[in-house]
Amino acid sequence: MGYGLARNLQFTSLLNIFYILPTVAYGQLLPVDDTKYEEQVVKGVRDRSVLLACGEVVLPMIVFWSFTKLGTLVPRAVAISNGLESKVEKSAVLLGDVSLRNSTLEIENLKLAAEGHFMCQAMYEEDGEIRVAYFYIELIVLVPVSKPFLQMNNSTPVEGMPVVMMCTVREGTPPVEYSWQRHTNRDGPVAIAEAIGALLNLTSANRTQMGWYTCMAQNEVNSQTSDKMYLDVIYGPDEPVISIEPFAINQHGFSANEQEEVTMTCLAPSNPPSHYIWFYNSSQVYAGPKYVITRISRTQTGTYTCLAQNTHLNTRTQTTIILTVYYLPKGKPSCVPLPAANFQKVALRCSWQGGFPPVLLRWVRSGQEGNHTATYSNATQVHQGMGIRNGSSYTCLASHPGLRDDAVCRTTVWIPRGSPTCSAVATKQNEFLMLTCDWAGGQPRVTLWWRDWRDHVLGGLKQSHNIFVMKSNTTLGGKEFTCMAAHPLHPRAAECHVRLEPPKLLVERSKMSLFEGNEVQLACHLLGAYLGSEVFWYNNRNQVIRADARKYRLQQENAWFNVTLRDTEWMKDSGVYRCAAMNAVGNASVSINLQVKKYPKPPNVTISKLMYSRHRTEVDLEWQIQGAGNLTGFVVQRREAKKAPKMQPISTWETAASDIDPDVRDQKLGGLDPTVVYAFRILAVNHRTTGHPSEVKTPADPPFNAYPAVIGAAVAGMIVATVASLLVFQYIVRNRENNPRLHDLLFRMAGVEAHEHISTPEDAETAAGMEGEASEQPEEPSAPAGEMSSGAEGELQEATVAPEDSPEAQDAAAAAEPAPETTGADDPVNVTITVTATP
Repeated sequence: MGYGLARNLQFTSLLNIFYILPTVAYGQLLPVDDTKYEEQVVKGVRDRSVLLACGEVVLPMIVFWSFTKLGTLVPRAVAISNGLESKVEKSAVLLGDVSLRNSTLEIENLKLAAEGHFMCQAMYEEDGEIRVAYFYIELIVLVPVSKPFLQMNNSTPVEGMPVVMMCTVREGTPPVEYSWQRHTNRDGPVAIAEAIGALLNLTSANRTQMGWYTCMAQNEVNSQTSDKMYLDVIYGPDEPVISIEPFAINQHGFSANEQEEVTMTCLAPSNPPSHYIWFYNSSQVYAGPKYVITRISRTQTGTYTCLAQNTHLNTRTQTTIILTVYYLPKGKPSCVPLPAANFQKVALRCSWQGGFPPVLLRWVRSGQEGNHTATYSNATQVHQGMGIRNGSSYTCLASHPGLRDDAVCRTTVWIPRGSPTCSAVATKQNEFLMLTCDWAGGQPRVTLWWRDWRDHVLGGLKQSHNIFVMKSNTTLGGKEFTCMAAHPLHPRAAECHVRLEPPKLLVERSKMSLFEGNEVQLACHLLGAYLGSEVFWYNNRNQVIRADARKYRLQQENAWFNVTLRDTEWMKDSGVYRCAAMNAVGNASVSINLQVKKYPKPPNVTISKLMYSRHRTEVDLEWQIQGAGNLTGFVVQRREAKKAPKMQPISTWETAASDIDPDVRDQKLGGLDPTVVYAFRILAVNHRTTGHPSEVKTPADPPFNAYPAVIGAAVAGMIVATVASLLVFQYIVRNRENNPRLHDLLFRMAGVEAHEHISTPEDAETAAGMEGEASEQPEEPSAPAGEMSSGAEGELQEATVAPEDSPEAQDAAAAAEPAPETTGADDPVNVTITVTATP
């Protein structure tokens, strides 16, 4: 620590010594011969770094830097170095950030106060001797140019006013040079040569000098450009210019075609931009630079004025144009050939009326452009008819400003093939006659007219189609009418003839016959459809047969008129039928005699059997036929056989069965009321002819058989009694302790009596008496079957059961059902059963 302190003391004393040396030097002391001395000038830039070299001394032993400010003579120590270490004075911070490296002094962040004289004193060894060198450096500190500031005395002058611009900088080492530029979107930056230094003087500003202005300041250190400033020159508006799309001009101004989209644009240079107002015939219609009419019409022809306004200067200008709207005529050009000179010539006529301006028309032969006279709206050429070849074509061209190309209309002169056709038709219920003549086609079309049998012209001349209507008259029958047809390419008129004829009818058969119930067709033929004759049918009562009649069916096929009679009836449909036809000049009729015949009567019928079923709801019927004859079936009829209680009349016959096959001889009829007595009869039928009815009969009741019922009742009673006895015995056996006396009475006493024989007279009499009672019952004879079928109701004698209130009898009666019959079905059996029940 003592060595370091001693070293610092040595370094400090050495620094004091070097403080003296510059003083001596600046005191005009001359250096000795072996002392180096150099001077130089160094420029540094403020806030940057600068290096000050201490000559060319290499590895000096001691280096000492001092600084003398301009205008003073007293140097100040800056830094010192002994080769091992260096020290910078604290006051050197006024010069910047100072550091000493070897013998070179470096100043960073150079300050403007560093401008002055620097001296470096170096002690070094050379050839074994210690030498001292002095280096003087004059440091000039340069200041960069700051960003220029642009000023303008009037940034929005009116065109023609003076404008002064000034460019100033806050600091910068002179000399400072200035340059000016103007920036436009079209040309980019443009240098301004008229500027003098920092001042730009525009004595008379105009619109060409509008734009962004900048100035650039420059010295030997740097250059800076100012911010842009816009010079906005106020002017206008100039006289407006109107342009039109699509562009078309005429002698009066502009033109447009109807239905086009027309765009009118008005441009009047102005700053600020002009405000535009459009006027049509002095009436305001739109505001804006571009006026668009989507589909212009002819009514919009007139004057259009564009007014331009500069709202800043309150100035205005205007210009006016005339717009003419061209429009085409409606439709398309029409070109037709017409007959002329009494059908000897052809006049080609081309027409297209209307439009503005009128359409210019001219005729040319197809494929041949020639110098033909053009006329407006109509163009006509006349040619000799016989000189035109059939099928020759001609073209009409139409010119108009509204057409991009000429409109073309072509026509061909030709005559139709064949000849005219004519006919006569009656109308309004034959009140009028209509003569029709046709010959379609041709150019020009064929001209037609009518002549009567006296060669008088009827009506007027018509083309292609001629109709003449006259009053109907029966005196016109057989008269002939002629249709005349003329064409320029035809050497002479063609003819067509019509003769008026009354109708004529024909029938295939004048007499017809058939059996009733069939259909018949009567046919009538109209010979030629004269004047649209109407055909009617009359029936046998001379009545017109209508199409909606149910009895008749009308048919028509070509010239045949047929009537069909449905379901013919004898006598009613027989007679004379008439077919009648009528037209405007006469009538006709034919007759057909129709005979409807009746079928022969069928044979007679007799009933052989008529009997009720067991429940009287059905009857079985059998019959036989008598005699010969055709038949197609049978009909069974019925009605009530007895009068009602209130003496009402006997009911009428109603059909119980029909459509019975002719080979059938029996029938079962159901649906009868058991409480009603019916009468039946049967008839034979031959198609629609009915034979004589059979005799009237009432059904007989079926034979009665009670034997199965009685046997069934007896068996049922025995079964019931047996079951009841078994139940009583079972009860006594199971309850012997409760009823001991009853048990002993039945079983013990029976055991004693079981060994006794019936040998007493009382027993024999009792048995004999029972047999005698059974044998004394009289046996009723059976009723014959014939008596029951003759009308007796055949009441069945009821079985007598005594007593009626016994359980056994009731069970036996309830269980009595008919058993299968063992005897004949027709033999009734009467049986009487007597049952005695003992308590």
